[in-house]
Amino acid sequence: MDTPDAFPEPLPGADGAAAQDTAAEDAPLRRLIRCRLCGRPLTGADSRRTGLGPSCDAKLHPAPPDIRTRRHEVEQDPLPGT
Repeated sequence: MDTPDAFPEPLPGADGAAAQDTAAEDAPLRRLIRCRLCGRPLTGADSRRTGLGPSCDAKLHPAPPDIRTRRHEVEQDPLPGT
């Protein structure tokens, strides 16, 4: 009664591991890349490319000051003839 050919191959969907293998094949392989400053995992394409998360990148490269904040109002005399 114990013959090796009793069940030559498993039924489709009967093995849960086979379903997990096909799901793993469909998913793209992405290497875990961590931030060089804080060590958090990076998910965004730009963050992965630079190696810094958005908050750490802002710490190292702050935004330039807005030019309008450096201007100030000057009191002027009215133009003659107006």
